[in-house]
Amino acid sequence: MNSIFERALGDDFGLLHPRLQDRFGVTAGARRGCVGTGVMDRIWRGPAYVKPFLHLGTARHVLFPETGTAVPFTIENYAYTDSYGRPTLTFVRTFEVGGARRRRFDATMVWSEKRQVLVDFLGTHQHIAVDLHLSVDAAGGLHIRSGTQRFRGGVRCPRPLSGDARLHEWYDDATGRFRIEVAVENRHFGPIFGYSGSFTTRYVDDTAPVPAAVRPLRENPRE
Repeated sequence: MNSIFERALGDDFGLLHPRLQDRFGVTAGARRGCVGTGVMDRIWRGPAYVKPFLHLGTARHVLFPETGTAVPFTIENYAYTDSYGRPTLTFVRTFEVGGARRRRFDATMVWSEKRQVLVDFLGTHQHIAVDLHLSVDAAGGLHIRSGTQRFRGGVRCPRPLSGDARLHEWYDDATGRFRIEVAVENRHFGPIFGYSGSFTTRYVDDTAPVPAAVRPLRENPRE
């Protein structure tokens, strides 16, 4: 079975750096998961007026208002088949933002066979679904940009209220670490949230169950 990233990228999957092919090639087969640990060099947010909106997202693990430097970070990617029979990969990011406080940014990526697109469900209850567009650069790095966004009932999020997200992940051969940059912006309000840093990984085989803590509390049947 091909991973959801192999399905989304097609032949371009082979253009990824080999270490990224390993990381994004996990399936519910031989390699069930990839767990990364590292440090975010910087977590930032936009102007003060975006802070209340970011704070609202903390209840369902969608964004957060804290900022910082040298922030310990983990990312948990586990592959499984969800209750609707869809190939699924978790993206659960945990940030140690200060003291004993942790913030999570949860997403569950699902391959839509019907629409032939990768769908990113955000938060613990998958309230928001975002179409993702993927590409590979000349150095084998992965680029992801967000597309159409819909609320749980299938209603499209108004364009002025949508966040435009961009992710760049690549492997740094010199340091032996994965590097990542994420930025979320709005066409009217400007920069909203982002982070950048690096991490290393370990892989989990298919004898280990998917931790309940990384699975959403409710699944969205709409793609």
